[in-house]
Amino acid sequence: MLSKIKENIIFKGRFSLFFTILSTYLVFCFAIRIVFLVWSFNDLEFDIIKILRAFFTGFLFDLFSGLSFLAIYLLYIFLLPKRWIGSLFDKGFTYFYTAIILLIIYFSLLAEIPFWDEFGVRFNFIAVDYLIYTYEVVENINQSYPLPLIIGVLIGLIVISFLGLIKFKIFKNTFSDKSSFGKRFKIAFPIIVLLSIFSFILKNKQADFSNNLVINELGKNGTFSFISAYHSNELDYETFYPKMTDKEAYSVLKPNLLQENQKYTNTIPDDISRLTSGKNEQKPNIILVAIESFSADFLKAFGNTENLTPNYDKLTQESIFFTNLYATGTRTVRGMEALTLSVPPTPGNSIVRRPDNENLFSIATILRQKNYHPYFIYGGDGYFDNMNTFFGGQGFDIVDRDRGNPLSDQIKTKRFPIKDSEVSFENAWGICDEDIYRQSLKFADQNYQQKQPFFQFVMTTSNHKPYTFPNGKIDLPQGERNGAVKYTDYALGKFIAQAKTKPWFKNTVFLIVADHCASSAGKWEINIAKHHIPAIIYNVKNQTPQKIDRLVSQIDLMPTLFGYLNWNYKTSLYGKDINQTKPGSERAFIGNYRTLGLLRNNLFTQIDDRKRVKQFTVSGTDRSLSEVNFKNEDLIKETISYYQTASERFKNGKMKSK
Repeated sequence: MLSKIKENIIFKGRFSLFFTILSTYLVFCFAIRIVFLVWSFNDLEFDIIKILRAFFTGFLFDLFSGLSFLAIYLLYIFLLPKRWIGSLFDKGFTYFYTAIILLIIYFSLLAEIPFWDEFGVRFNFIAVDYLIYTYEVVENINQSYPLPLIIGVLIGLIVISFLGLIKFKIFKNTFSDKSSFGKRFKIAFPIIVLLSIFSFILKNKQADFSNNLVINELGKNGTFSFISAYHSNELDYETFYPKMTDKEAYSVLKPNLLQENQKYTNTIPDDISRLTSGKNEQKPNIILVAIESFSADFLKAFGNTENLTPNYDKLTQESIFFTNLYATGTRTVRGMEALTLSVPPTPGNSIVRRPDNENLFSIATILRQKNYHPYFIYGGDGYFDNMNTFFGGQGFDIVDRDRGNPLSDQIKTKRFPIKDSEVSFENAWGICDEDIYRQSLKFADQNYQQKQPFFQFVMTTSNHKPYTFPNGKIDLPQGERNGAVKYTDYALGKFIAQAKTKPWFKNTVFLIVADHCASSAGKWEINIAKHHIPAIIYNVKNQTPQKIDRLVSQIDLMPTLFGYLNWNYKTSLYGKDINQTKPGSERAFIGNYRTLGLLRNNLFTQIDDRKRVKQFTVSGTDRSLSEVNFKNEDLIKETISYYQTASERFKNGKMKSK
């Protein structure tokens, strides 16, 4: 009899709308999971037990998310007095809530598709960051996808859902059943208890049980992952990661930091200041070009046959060419952090985006010692990702579109807005590469006239979705990655050609490097091959072209450039001059927000926020990983020492420039 009452209330009564929407959500989540499995099948580790576990874990996350969406409505139908059921108020509230919830559900599910397409994962901290920068994100969506169609699809889905709810009498059942409070309690209370239990026991990291990224991400729910990322946007190393005492960490770190032409300035255990010696210093102008999403895979030198980068390919033959270089992360702010602070990627947010990040020991500290005028030149609004505050806080003058938030009054720097009259083409992320290079040439001309040596950090944007650029420049269409890559290369070639006509060119060195790869998705949690980037140092005086095949980290590029210029300087950077690094001690740092690793030779040591330590052998051109049973304890200690001390130094203000 009791089961009959429950059946009537659930399927034909007051709770019919609640369970119909919940069931619909679960079905769509399952369908999305199937789509992602098929979509990423090539990167999937086909283990049926792990796949089934991922689907079961995912179902629990889906159920919790669905119940959370409907929690307010559950309390409403549970607590609303019996005499009000079916009233005008009841109908108005129910229709309104249903429309809003369906909009949120359908939008969240549809939004997961382009996010998976771009990043190969569920919503994470990137999605949280994007929520802050609504202008860029909305414009990017509008330029990348037919926004009216998306809105139309959402409205259509809601209308179809309402028609279905009406046709199958779900609304009618909801409004006509005037069950007593006691009967409703028997349904609502167990659901409330289940929701409460889920809120305490479910953690997003429970889905990370495999070494295969696809399996882990299949076991997640986009909405749950988004909320988890929001709550853990910054991760404290000491709380979440394997560690040793600070004394031991520094005792392991300091011998590894020291290169052959350096000595420590003192014997203080946690002071990493070193004196770097050189002879016959050169002080040319320096232009560092960070190219958006410029994977090594795009270059002819690494097997690409589509002739996407003829200008960069030509420059590799005339430059110091780094062939075994790895980016520290998967986002622009990570590349900026690596190139300016020369530090391993600390967990959580990049230091570029964190508070209290001004006046850190950076390349700007060293450049100021040499009387350089540093610029940060960016074609978008530099408030995005906190870039202006970070670079301004290190003493860079800012060149950007200047349509965002003003810099803090505490940051003493100049800001030079890019005028509309100086822009020939612009999309959501900024002006085209040709326009940003014109800004570089303009400020180089000004500094040359003032007889002031300059350093420029130029950040490009054209090789970013929506992949749009000026017409008539290349022979590939708009809106596709290959076209954006080829245009980026075209603009670079034009920039170098124009620079060669300038009187300052003969005394200017160019470091041209990617900020990160075009994609990081793949089989493993960290896909080493998806961090492989190119870099060249071009136009060093009296330096013949050469290839550097030794393993190099992105944090080593600027110290290596300083080495080619024979600079004497004091440093607290973690990066090393590769030419002053003992053979066999080369290493690269690779991270992805939560998981951090150190690559040395063919062994990759990985630590994560569950205090796990794993080691993998690395093999093949795809840099495939195979977990090993043995543990190289020395490499584990070295890995922990780098990441632990870097986190500790920033947290406790030890990175500040003195």
